[in-house]
Amino acid sequence: MAYVVTAKWRAMEGEEDAIREIIAIMTPLSRAEEGCLMYVAHQSVEDPRDFFLYEQYLDEAAFKAHAGAAYFSEHVLGRAVPRLESRERAFYTTMD
Repeated sequence: MAYVVTAKWRAMEGEEDAIREIIAIMTPLSRAEEGCLMYVAHQSVEDPRDFFLYEQYLDEAAFKAHAGAAYFSEHVLGRAVPRLESRERAFYTTMD
């Protein structure tokens, strides 16, 4: 079973481009992690301020390693979160 994380980000007004750039930086870094199985970011076609991230990791420990990476602290916590109006996360396991 994989450990799944979904994240919904709503950018503050005018911060959509900055969030898109941060996600563009995070995507290859995250995909290169040993425990990352999938990392796919989406931007709403109806409201460009809304972003959806779908991530799969080998296990919870792999996700915790991702969240503990220096680039996560720098780009997500340091640059993205201050530009977000809201941030929601949910955690799942696959049913295989």
